[in-house]
Amino acid sequence: MANTVGDHVLERLREWGVEQVFGYPGDGINGIVAAFDEADDRPQFIQSRHEEMSAFEAVGHAKFSGRPAVCLATSGPGAIHLLNGLYDAKLDHVPVVAIVGQTARSAMGAHYQQEVDLQALFKDVASEYLTEVNVSEQLPNALDRAFRTAEARHAPTAVIIPADLQEEAYDAPEHEFQHVPSSPPDLPHSLLVPPDEDIDRAAEVLNAGERVAILVGQGARGAAHEVEAVADATGAGVAKALLGKDVLSDELPWVTGAIGLLGTRPSYELMRDCDTLLIVGSNLPYTQFLPDLDQARAVQIDLDGSMIGMRYPTEVNLVGDAAAALAALIPKLERKRDRSWRETVEGNVAGWWDTIEKQAMVDAKPINPMRVVQELSSRIPDNAIVTADSGSSTNWYARNLKMRGSMRGSLSGTLATMGPAVPYAIGAKFAHPERPVVALVGDGAMQMNGLAELLTIRRYHSRWEDPRMVVCVFNNGDLNQVTWELRAMSGTPKFEESQDIPEVSYAEAARALGLDAIAVDEPGGLGAAWDRALAAERPVVLDVHCDPEVPPIPPHATLDQIRSTTEALLKGDPNAWHLFVQGVKTKSQEMTPGSR
Repeated sequence: MANTVGDHVLERLREWGVEQVFGYPGDGINGIVAAFDEADDRPQFIQSRHEEMSAFEAVGHAKFSGRPAVCLATSGPGAIHLLNGLYDAKLDHVPVVAIVGQTARSAMGAHYQQEVDLQALFKDVASEYLTEVNVSEQLPNALDRAFRTAEARHAPTAVIIPADLQEEAYDAPEHEFQHVPSSPPDLPHSLLVPPDEDIDRAAEVLNAGERVAILVGQGARGAAHEVEAVADATGAGVAKALLGKDVLSDELPWVTGAIGLLGTRPSYELMRDCDTLLIVGSNLPYTQFLPDLDQARAVQIDLDGSMIGMRYPTEVNLVGDAAAALAALIPKLERKRDRSWRETVEGNVAGWWDTIEKQAMVDAKPINPMRVVQELSSRIPDNAIVTADSGSSTNWYARNLKMRGSMRGSLSGTLATMGPAVPYAIGAKFAHPERPVVALVGDGAMQMNGLAELLTIRRYHSRWEDPRMVVCVFNNGDLNQVTWELRAMSGTPKFEESQDIPEVSYAEAARALGLDAIAVDEPGGLGAAWDRALAAERPVVLDVHCDPEVPPIPPHATLDQIRSTTEALLKGDPNAWHLFVQGVKTKSQEMTPGSR
């Protein structure tokens, strides 16, 4: 039996199968921290450099393990620091349980040190389940509901435990009035299948279509085989929302790649020309990248009925598990004999991969950032996990990295916050210590969050069965995505005071922190650098000096965007001529086959 409330918290986490808790200590959680010592560090306490990183590490762990992950923070500032990571979990529908300390009950309401109204603070981010435990008899039910709700609603939940309660003796709930028991920890899984009549209606729409397009998101991850079967029967091409990048292999000739502002030309053409649309497990918010609103008949499948029919005027909505719904749909589909639409899609895809390779090989000063991911793509192990940050480097992750085998990948898809790639990678390594992990990080995000977390990597890497972990930094001295947004969306030239960032040797910093490092400043050395990093017996920082003026031009750039960028150059952008030359050289690869 547990002795204290803190002891019981860890006992219950072990019963839930939790192997790591990502956190940072503070006196608001002293009772729980002491319990880790009594429990021989089971589950393992993984100390980040900042509570925001603890939350991101939990999000990364949950994304790649498929199970709820746990972060832990003290009262007041520690709890506040969790918020950005928890909002990342909320917006990307990731199950994370936050356990948070609070001022002692005897001091509450007295404007005591570090006293913050945590109920109000977490009310939105943990809206699916938030509770404060004030007597030990509450504890098992509170923790169990937090886990079950996180799993069922794909959302963050929070349990607040006052500091003094953590050190009190634990008393289990009794069979009496106003005591609430709880069942043993488990995560039951059931497959929700839409009604037959709805399946029939969906089949009618898909069978009637001549040019079928499929859009998959992360909700289709467990339905890859079923998506392939539907695509085969209908002759469809399949585009992928960014969070669904790892759902299907990019080696399939009818997979068009990412969709949206960071997407590919074949995905744009797929949506532009289709007459029927099937959306599976995606809530892509950018309607402008879907077919015109009166263009296509549409069917959507999603587990969450509240999120269905929101982005496109769908004719049939199937609420249910993606794999189960598609399995019920497949026998009702008529295989299309005319494969001309599929042949068109495959031709567009083949041409795109040829174009993107040529664009990556365009000369730049010193290195074309597209080439960084292109060289990785041809070398990355089939079982690797890739985490990407928010910034211009995300464009190259989205477009240039070919998913294949059992590769996984993710990023902050909906919040699009800077800084999660390195902590995501740490969470991924604890979820899958037997797999190599690569983090693709812009230098702005690296300065914001990544540098400090290199210490976390150094501290824990010996626990990982496969030692390979590569943090690749796109070192261009510029907050590049925002610079391009200023140019393309506002017609504003680069403002150096806001956009330039301090020059740092990330390789030297990594070595000083005890990791291996490779600096690359000429394109011919990139391939060998990736080979060395992916074969290393300890984590490596790859510091690649990139040209900030290689434009992340959408393959479907609008006239307004081109006009705004031109206006920015004419207004005196500090790198106008070089920017213009790189843009012309890059875009010309789409129109002049064979040119470099």
